[in-house]
Amino acid sequence: MKRLRTYIGEVIIELKKANWPWDPKEKGFAKYKELIDSTIVVFIAMLLLGAFVAFFDTAFRGAFEALAKWIAG
Repeated sequence: MKRLRTYIGEVIIELKKANWPWDPKEKGFAKYKELIDSTIVVFIAMLLLGAFVAFFDTAFRGAFEALAKWIAG
């Protein structure tokens, strides 16, 4: 039981050291501004990467099919 208390105490100490992505003094949605901004950046990056992969997938599909037919004989 003592080891569990020690572990929980150390976890609490480390969590107090953490830099959380919100300002505890703010109220409402302003409190989570950095978190929301980061989420938007990640979402936009996912959309751009998806569009990039989809473009090259469709652009080279014909070339790969022709190459496969040529190799198959």
